[in-house]
Amino acid sequence: MMGRLSDDQGKFFYDFDLDEQVPADHVLRRIDAVLDLGWLHGELRPHYSHTGRPSVDPELMIRMLLIGYCFGIRSERRLCSEVHLNLAYRWFCRLGLEDPVPDHSTFSVNRHGRFRESGLLRSVFEDVVRRCMAAGLVGGEGFAIDASVLEAEASRYQGLPGDEAIDWTDPKRDTRAAREYLAALDPEPDKHRSRPKQISPSDPCAAWTAKADKRAQFAYGLNYLVDNDHAIIVDVEATPGRTYDEVAATRTLIERTEVRLGLKPDRLAADTAYGTGRMLGWLQEQEIEPHIPVWDNSRRKDGTFSRADFTYDKQRDRYTCPGGKVLKTTDGQHHGPHSRRRHVALYGQHRGLPRLPPERPMLPQHDAPQGHPRPPRGCP
Repeated sequence: MMGRLSDDQGKFFYDFDLDEQVPADHVLRRIDAVLDLGWLHGELRPHYSHTGRPSVDPELMIRMLLIGYCFGIRSERRLCSEVHLNLAYRWFCRLGLEDPVPDHSTFSVNRHGRFRESGLLRSVFEDVVRRCMAAGLVGGEGFAIDASVLEAEASRYQGLPGDEAIDWTDPKRDTRAAREYLAALDPEPDKHRSRPKQISPSDPCAAWTAKADKRAQFAYGLNYLVDNDHAIIVDVEATPGRTYDEVAATRTLIERTEVRLGLKPDRLAADTAYGTGRMLGWLQEQEIEPHIPVWDNSRRKDGTFSRADFTYDKQRDRYTCPGGKVLKTTDGQHHGPHSRRRHVALYGQHRGLPRLPPERPMLPQHDAPQGHPRPPRGCP
């Protein structure tokens, strides 16, 4: 016989157990089994007043943010709505059926206030990494680093030219993002950094970029340092979406991981963007073996000689430029099992040729036969 939904009056009382509604194999059960946030209240206590109305439980907010991260919910408005409707989310957040969900604005206030002042989000992250280390999931010998592009909440059509002066005193531009940008400006800019092509007035920290085969946009780079054993992220750093900033963040990630977690890799893997001479030379100084393709600049397009234009005399162990000048060598600047004598074209040595940037440190790569010195980078 065909059944039909009953339209009788509902029950006045229900016997309902939220725990029974969450499947035993649900991913949130697995996370909850190893998650311990009992230390959180003690760390945040100095950042709360001892009087007034009780605040939203900070552990509740952290659990909600973990749900957003695990299930790809980027909007906090949507996150609050999903936690309100989803029984598994309510169970993970320790909310009953009738308990209210915090307003989305609570997250913004705490992110720019208590969470930032206390460094809470990093503390939660590092606590998780330490638990992975205790479980034997982090080897600590081989790391990999890479960055992904995150589009900024800034219109690509409202950018201002980066080589023009911007009046930041305009009340329309007096925003939190602009104040943080101005406070972070270096009074002595890095000479290796080029000026940005465009600056977003609403989010000036974001970089104008066209990385990852995407259209030009204002974006940030999310830099991840990953342990190779079980792909555990051991550190993360957000930077403007420029290759220069992403490569520079490598030092920050490696040094901070060593100080805070006691981890220093023997090897580091990355793509060609990280294969600059400065970065590879720094890795050598740190005794970290780079597994990184060299950023090859041997082919010149600026009117100077390319590497292939020089002639190598194996018997005399020297190079000669197309102008007939013999390149001098430098010894003793680099030490260790991978050190080699460099042939350097010195400024002013070759008549009528434009200058090149200063020589970069020798790289510990195996792209040249043993006993055969590296060809020069060019002729200044």
